[in-house]
Amino acid sequence: MDSPKQQFRRTLQHWYRHHGRDLPWRRTRDPYAVLVSEFMLQQTTVATVRSYYNEWLRRFPNFAALARASENDVLHAWQGLGYYTRARNLAATARLVQDRHRGKFPRDVAAIRQLPGIGEYTAHAIASFAFNQSVPIIEANTARVLARLFDLRIRIDSAIGRQLLWRRAAELVPARRAADFNSALLDLGALVCLPRKPQCPACPVKRFCRATKPESLPIRSARPGIKRIVENYRFSFNNDRLLLEQAVHRWRGMWILPPLELDRFKRSSSAAPAYRSMFPFTHHRVTMCVFGARGGKIAARKQRWFAIHELKSIPIPSPHRRAIASLLGRNVAVERRARPT
Repeated sequence: MDSPKQQFRRTLQHWYRHHGRDLPWRRTRDPYAVLVSEFMLQQTTVATVRSYYNEWLRRFPNFAALARASENDVLHAWQGLGYYTRARNLAATARLVQDRHRGKFPRDVAAIRQLPGIGEYTAHAIASFAFNQSVPIIEANTARVLARLFDLRIRIDSAIGRQLLWRRAAELVPARRAADFNSALLDLGALVCLPRKPQCPACPVKRFCRATKPESLPIRSARPGIKRIVENYRFSFNNDRLLLEQAVHRWRGMWILPPLELDRFKRSSSAAPAYRSMFPFTHHRVTMCVFGARGGKIAARKQRWFAIHELKSIPIPSPHRRAIASLLGRNVAVERRARPT
């Protein structure tokens, strides 16, 4: 007679065969393609990644192609996905695979973790999905499923909680077909064992679940408060050219509208923002204000004038690209405010 663990695995995998998501990165065991998907999926929704994944592989089909690419090309291909450190780490990993591993991605989890931007989850995910190794994976969906399945009344983001989650996951993962099992566990969390309204009546493994109040799990530490900040930028447009500045901090290497010292600007102008928007960034909510600035002289070493037709080929973060598109589409009055004297 099968053990409860075996019954759980069989029931879950049967459900997955009929209800699992058909995702493009699940149709391959190529470690490069799996790596790309895992980097893209960090802090980004599946729906968003779908629209980028195939185009990325067309542009950079393997480690060698990505290792040869310039930072400008890498950031341009990544724009819209956000968290651009991921793109830089992905490119750095490609170079290391080419130089240190002769183009072959390492199979050992410890060796995988030595590569840039790869933590415990990503290393285990690649080992599982690319090499079908029997290793557990813990991320938001699987952590929620396991916390409810075992009724874990402990903060899962504490050191003890994380250790317990990994141990429970390791107990469940099968010796064979681990990739399918881990995919099934991911999909159970994404489709059924939802954060706020778990679909318990539809859960294929509900008879194995110990949680009496699943909506109260998992338990986490209180999140830090959202910090609200305001950032001001200038829009200088003249003779079909736009002044941009290469960022050195948040969007390092990308081109943005030049930052504006608002106090100094207000002394010479009473203009209201020509454009305003809000966007989230980690634990921040940023209000972006763009002013049509008089005077379009280059004021910093990293500033440069770009012809309008050049904007498509350079990496510009989405909030700035939206602002530029909006302001370029405005009437002549906006252009006059932005025209250098």
